[in-house]
Amino acid sequence: MSPLIHASSLSPGQSASLRTRILPIGRMRLASALMVLAVVCSTGCGNKEQVAAPPPPDVEVVEVVQRDVPITKDWVATLDGFVNAQVRAQVSGYLLKQTYRNGAFVRKDAPLFQIDPRPFQASLDQAKANLAQAQGNLQQAQARLGKTELDVARYTPLAKESAISQQELDDAVQANLAAKAQVASAKAAIEAAKAAVETAQLNLGFTTITSPVDGVAAIATAQVGDLVGPQTSTLTTVSTVNPILANFTPSEQEYLNAMRVTGGSEAEIQRRLVFELTLADGSTYPHKGRLYAVNRQVDVRTGAVLLQASFPNPGNVLRPGGFGRVSTVAGIQRGALLVPQRAVSELQGGYLVAVVGSDNKVSIRPVKTGPRVGTMWVITEGLKPGERVVAEGTQRVREGAQVNPKPFQEKPAGKNL
Repeated sequence: MSPLIHASSLSPGQSASLRTRILPIGRMRLASALMVLAVVCSTGCGNKEQVAAPPPPDVEVVEVVQRDVPITKDWVATLDGFVNAQVRAQVSGYLLKQTYRNGAFVRKDAPLFQIDPRPFQASLDQAKANLAQAQGNLQQAQARLGKTELDVARYTPLAKESAISQQELDDAVQANLAAKAQVASAKAAIEAAKAAVETAQLNLGFTTITSPVDGVAAIATAQVGDLVGPQTSTLTTVSTVNPILANFTPSEQEYLNAMRVTGGSEAEIQRRLVFELTLADGSTYPHKGRLYAVNRQVDVRTGAVLLQASFPNPGNVLRPGGFGRVSTVAGIQRGALLVPQRAVSELQGGYLVAVVGSDNKVSIRPVKTGPRVGTMWVITEGLKPGERVVAEGTQRVREGAQVNPKPFQEKPAGKNL
């Protein structure tokens, strides 16, 4: 028989017989499906009952230590030359040449620029000629004075004997007085001529512009051929950079605290405070510095006072305008509580520490922090000596959670985590 039989082609008896054969087959299939479903459900339910709770997370803990620690203060610093001499032209003229190499070290009185000296040489020659003329006029005046003095000496006895008139004697006396005045005037003219010569010589000397100090000369701001003079800008700057100064601005409170610790003596501060300089590349400068100067006033806008520390600078490695950080030990804090900095978390301006109790449960505790000391942080409130805090794995703990504490392993410096 064909597997596909249309119901309309069967007689009523055949249809009934066919239904009796099909119904038992459907019931068997339904029963099989129900059995499979029951097995699946029983298997799933059994697995759910066998799932175990996760183990407590591993965390690394460290004990809160207590010891005396040096309190280090640091500030942003700007490097500056010990002397920064701005070099300007003192006479007006055209720049003929630059006699130093930009950025080179120059000695005091070494020539830096040359201004055209010819006009000033001519002025000097003219001043010398005027001096010679004034000296000649003095000689003439002195000669006239000598004659008038002889006339007065000769006419005086003659006038007494009435050998000459009194008028002739009076004329001789007046001529003598006029000759004396001419001599005095000639001497004054000589002094003026000498001053003019000195001025001309100075101006001629100013055409050679020299370095006022030993130091490093900046790149020139003027070029050969420029018309320079006293009103023009700075030609260059020569900075004395060994030693070099580091300018920094501690707050008034920090300054007063340092004065109190050292007994209120600025000389004692200069003797006791030793500064360390960290350069812009993060390296530590090998030479230590000393306090050089404290400014006379506190800045009313910032509440800070300008201080200068002096550092040796052999080889002129450091240059003015550089940045760094200066630090110094400002005092000793006795019995300070210390934890690793990585154990302290910041949240909304406050600081939190995860403390592990004797039952290995975590307690999230707010703390107050003090200064940093290397990789450690001083805790001023919220912890006790010997308590265990989470130093590694703080992101995996919560209040009241059970943890598996392990000793904290310090990571090597510079290792990427």
